Amino acid sequence: MERKRIGFPVVLAVCGKGGVGKTCISALMVKALCSDQKIRVLAIDADPAVGLASALGVAASCTVDDIRNELIAKIRGQKLSDRAETVSMLEYELFSALAEHENLAFLAIGRPETDGCYCRVNRILKEIIGDLASGFDYVVIDGEAGIEQVNRRVMERVTHLLLVADPSARAVSVAVTIMDVARRVIEFRKAGIVLNRVRHGERTDLLEIPQDMEMIGTIPDDETIHRADLSGTPLLNAAHGSAYLAVAGRVLAWMNS
Repeated sequence: MERKRIGFPVVLAVCGKGGVGKTCISALMVKALCSDQKIRVLAIDADPAVGLASALGVAASCTVDDIRNELIAKIRGQKLSDRAETVSMLEYELFSALAEHENLAFLAIGRPETDGCYCRVNRILKEIIGDLASGFDYVVIDGEAGIEQVNRRVMERVTHLLLVADPSARAVSVAVTIMDVARRVIEFRKAGIVLNRVRHGERTDLLEIPQDMEMIGTIPDDETIHRADLSGTPLLNAAHGSAYLAVAGRVLAWMNS
């Protein structure tokens, strides 16, 4: 994939309570975007479980955290002397870590660091990820069950924050909490919530969604997704079920409005 600097892309961070289907929504978003071959898409898996790789059917040779730990080892061994050398090495390693297929590139962040802070390393990594992202039209970040790690480990600014909840009071409450935290720790232009895995006839109007949180719509419970999960079929290759059509319609329209 040829890389060129486009500018700051549309960056979608997908967040929510664990188990509500963030990875599925992220993969369907990537699928919808990649259907236009003129669009260049970067998918970033910021969940330590690295489920997005499986959902997309891509394999990452290494994660950003692997690169980070290798750099820390070199710093400790005094094998790197200055910032320019550090940045050069990180840029090479991160570009090498990209898994690419047609108009899609994939990057896995990996597990949170447990080996000291090394804030300077994290800061440089975020700068390079931001520069890497500028070569794409859209960036989709599959986040962990929160927003802080996106800010701390991926990038400080996103354009769109998509909160995913299932049709339960607990999931909506977690989404509201994440939204409150996001207003303090990350820059974003637009935010909204989708209700995922909604069964036919299910009452979603009983859920208490704050008026200042934009309700994008619902994503139906989709047998196509269940069959893909059972067979291990990547969602990029799965049939266009009702969940995909809802994401490609409602969510994509919200993001591009």
